[in-house]
Amino acid sequence: MILHTLNASPGSTAFDHCLAQVAADDGLLLMGNAVYAALANAPALARLRATGARLHVLEDDARTAGVTPQMSEDVLAIDFDAFVALSEQHARQVAWF
Repeated sequence: MILHTLNASPGSTAFDHCLAQVAADDGLLLMGNAVYAALANAPALARLRATGARLHVLEDDARTAGVTPQMSEDVLAIDFDAFVALSEQHARQVAWF
């Protein structure tokens, strides 16, 4: 199990490379520009769902970007304490920028 932290916008090369590596038993945390992929009905959200990974978004980043009200219900918003706990639950972490 790997925790992937994704800080690249949908449509970027890093976003594509990340999704190619995510497995169904992995966790995926959207942060920075990647929070836009959590928007309900976004094409990028369908790609995230297709990975089968557990989807999370860093709540502070989503709020700062102004996307919280439009986020999909199947992406769990988490705070920094939950981010630390999520990191502890996974054997490895890979950051994508």
